[in-house]
Amino acid sequence: MSTGFTDRDVPDQSGRTFLVTGANTGLGLETARVLAARGARVLLGCRSEARANEAMRSIEADHSGSDLAFVELDQADLASVRRCADSVIADEARLDVLVNNAGIMMPPREVTTDGFESQLGVNHLGTFALTGLLLPKLAAGDAGRVVITSSLAHVQGEIDFDDLAADNDYSRQARYQQSKLANILHMYELDRRLQAAESTTIAVACHPGIADTELARHLGPLKLLLPVLRPFFNSAAQGAWPTLQAATDPNASGGDYYGPTKRGETSGPSAKARSTSRARDPELARRLWDVSAELTGVDPEF
Repeated sequence: MSTGFTDRDVPDQSGRTFLVTGANTGLGLETARVLAARGARVLLGCRSEARANEAMRSIEADHSGSDLAFVELDQADLASVRRCADSVIADEARLDVLVNNAGIMMPPREVTTDGFESQLGVNHLGTFALTGLLLPKLAAGDAGRVVITSSLAHVQGEIDFDDLAADNDYSRQARYQQSKLANILHMYELDRRLQAAESTTIAVACHPGIADTELARHLGPLKLLLPVLRPFFNSAAQGAWPTLQAATDPNASGGDYYGPTKRGETSGPSAKARSTSRARDPELARRLWDVSAELTGVDPEF
């Protein structure tokens, strides 16, 4: 009987290329580390080349001869997103899996380069644009895969279409929840469209439960509780298990959603996770897709 998916279950990935966003730290770094160990070519999509190089040195120290490359990517800047996609399309012979991992959690109110509320802008709109721009590259192979990282926080999320910019109201927590609901709505709608087009590319999603990563840097005084709570969390390496399952499990199907299996999906090995009825609402997803395409200027054709 299966006890859940861990890094030990990742099959050989030789000959395959993965782009992992936010790969210089946390879940992204641990995902890249395992993929490299299994023989994949791993592109690290990061804002800072220095931090990406540091991450690559860390991976190389564990797995000599790893096939790694830095691709500049700032999801708070749609021009950077386009440059990243253009670089991958022009420079890479293939792209098999896009792992949308980059994100921010509960910062003070900020706006992106393009004027979007930062959590929606980075977590969803940057992901939406990058995914849309790279779909043709993924479709050029015979088994492309898009992975989108959501969160347990999507359960409380609501999409505030009347104030997406948070001009009238800004709650760090509510805006984070909104962005994570947007992520999973995006995955389901993307997969519906891929299936309707009879594409060989699939879209899947994942969430890490509660993992000990730098994502918590904006939690303020709550960070003081982290040393006490840490034994109940996944480590960053454990938190990457759902991402790795979503990215590599040969039994994955389009529309699958993976997360930890223990303590109410907060920790432990990965398996199928639960999403809310709101997350699976096709009308809500279509409305969000249309708004996202308008805001980003990226509207994938199927």
